[in-house]
Amino acid sequence: MPRILEPVRRLLVGRPYDTERQRSRPLGRAVALPVFSANALSSVAYAPDEILLTLALGGTAALAMGPDIGLVVVAVMLLIVLSYRVSISAYPRGGDYAITRANLGPWAGVTVGAAMMMDLVFTVAVSVAAMAHYLAAVFPVLTGAELWVAVVGVVVLALANIRGAGRGRLLPAVLVYLFLTLLFGMLVSGLVQDLTGTLGAARSADVEPVPDPAFAQGLGGLAVAVLAVRAFSSGSALATGVEVPAANVDAMAQPRIRTARFVMLAMGLLAGASTLGVMYLADRTDVVFVLDPATLRTAGGGEVPADYVQNPVLAQLANAVFGQGGLLSGALVLLVAVLLLLAGHSAFKSFPELTSRLARDAYLPRQLLTRGDRLGYTNGIVLLTLAALVLVVAFRAQTALLVQLYVIGVFLSFTVSQLGMVRHWTRQLAHTPGGRPRQTVRLRRAVNLVGLAVTALVAVVVLVTRFTYGAWVALLAIAVMVSVMARIRAHYDAVAAELDLTPAEDARALPSRVHALVLVMSVQRPTLRALAYARASRPSSLEAVVVDLDKAATRRLLAEWDRLQLPVPVTVLASPYREMAEPLIRHLRTLRRSSPRDLVVVYIPEYVVARGWQSLLHNRTTQRIKERLHREPGVMVASVPWQLSRRQGPGADTRPLPESEAIPPGTGPGPVESSVKDSASRVGETGPLDAGAHDR
Repeated sequence: MPRILEPVRRLLVGRPYDTERQRSRPLGRAVALPVFSANALSSVAYAPDEILLTLALGGTAALAMGPDIGLVVVAVMLLIVLSYRVSISAYPRGGDYAITRANLGPWAGVTVGAAMMMDLVFTVAVSVAAMAHYLAAVFPVLTGAELWVAVVGVVVLALANIRGAGRGRLLPAVLVYLFLTLLFGMLVSGLVQDLTGTLGAARSADVEPVPDPAFAQGLGGLAVAVLAVRAFSSGSALATGVEVPAANVDAMAQPRIRTARFVMLAMGLLAGASTLGVMYLADRTDVVFVLDPATLRTAGGGEVPADYVQNPVLAQLANAVFGQGGLLSGALVLLVAVLLLLAGHSAFKSFPELTSRLARDAYLPRQLLTRGDRLGYTNGIVLLTLAALVLVVAFRAQTALLVQLYVIGVFLSFTVSQLGMVRHWTRQLAHTPGGRPRQTVRLRRAVNLVGLAVTALVAVVVLVTRFTYGAWVALLAIAVMVSVMARIRAHYDAVAAELDLTPAEDARALPSRVHALVLVMSVQRPTLRALAYARASRPSSLEAVVVDLDKAATRRLLAEWDRLQLPVPVTVLASPYREMAEPLIRHLRTLRRSSPRDLVVVYIPEYVVARGWQSLLHNRTTQRIKERLHREPGVMVASVPWQLSRRQGPGADTRPLPESEAIPPGTGPGPVESSVKDSASRVGETGPLDAGAHDR
């Protein structure tokens, strides 16, 4: 990074952390539960919305199915939780990628890894989009600006994670507990109000959804089934994030497995109970939630007012139970927004860890293994930030549209992971003696078999019902990611095979001879330094090469060379098309063809500016030449830097070259000879260099 931007970087990122700070204290149950449950609990903020907006396609009558659909979704989520509790016993250091790779092979693992990467990107996008809508429910001034709020949310999360913020676990835990307290307080209060007949109606109770044309003829048996299945597939977003505790067992206090299993169960029960409560109260308060508020109609059939604003379901319930604009309702909605931000933060922790693991296995670029100044995987964080921003902007921060692509990847990774666990227990069964141990293995395999059946069924349902709504895009994205990772792995394998030593190779073998070549663009102090360094290396032969871009300038250069009596022969390469690199490359290839076992070393003098902005005033000719030379076999590039003084203009550094870098004039009989070549040819070779060894 240019030095001028370093203060800005330090302001944003902070001072570097010592590697020792990477160690973190294990979390006990009380802290691990809220920290690792934030992702799953945040699903309560949008999964009920997805169920209701899907049921709204069938009109007001279809909304009555909401609690029943919610019950089925919760049952599926709890079955997945139980399956992961069993997985923890076998793979406490695992996660879906590790489980699948160990039991189904590397490419199944890569497929799951791609699906998990996509899920985590969608977790961030969905979380910040939902957060923006909840903030707009509390601060109406933000209505219409949800996209920008979501973009700011992604940027804030990125900066926080690059800085290493969030290492303290106490504040997030307190915020999650506050959310749970207010949420269950609202549910209990709403239930009491319902039993006593004092429960008010939601603000949206005065409007009705217009049925979709597909259901305009009423809800027959088949139509009800289709609508219910579609609502179930949308509500399955509730299961997103339940795998987080299973992937973070190492961060929990001893006994880790028991702590993780407790966190999984408590998380599932809390998410399930809150979802059932929300769906029940939404039914009792006549909450209406649709994809496009313009499709709503008043009870009399008229259009809704132009300024009608549709708030998320939890925000509507908070206002119905605690009172419109009340302190408790506002606090709950704000805490929902905070919880969604914490869910995005959780994804920012998981995504770089996953990509670093894939990079360690050579399926992603090795740059994703590098930790930044604050010990985070900065490159992974930047990658996640860019991907999440693309999704947020592409879908205009519309939560419902993002969820359509979200669920399929989640259940794909669930399904393959459960298949891997079934295979694991089957192998274990073959080596487990009879009696209680064998019964335990059979029971665990049965649980994972049920989990496999359920997740596979849900994946098929989601794919069928949501295929035309964007599920195919998610599958295509996963396929493309797997293909890219396959090419990356093939590249790393090919590089490793090429670089491995063979029995015939001897590390002590040396080149036959070394031919040194100094690229001369002008006769200045950097050039003299490069000549001195080249001569000091005592090559077998040495020449200075000038590319003739301008005949007048070349004549002046040669005249100055003669005046200084420099003891190095000059080769002038013709360049009728004013190309610097191409004539040099042709010359080097000619040298290599004539002596394939020789090593050619090209010395290139170059400036090093004192300040970053000064680099804009110099062209990148030497850099481009070096890039070309690096591709030539048998050619080594030696950069000879000349550090420009900070003082420039009158009074700048004009000290002479150090004696060690000065070149004595030639001692030969005449001036240095130059030759102009249309194509490169080999310069004569001599023995070890002395002051006049190369005078022509």
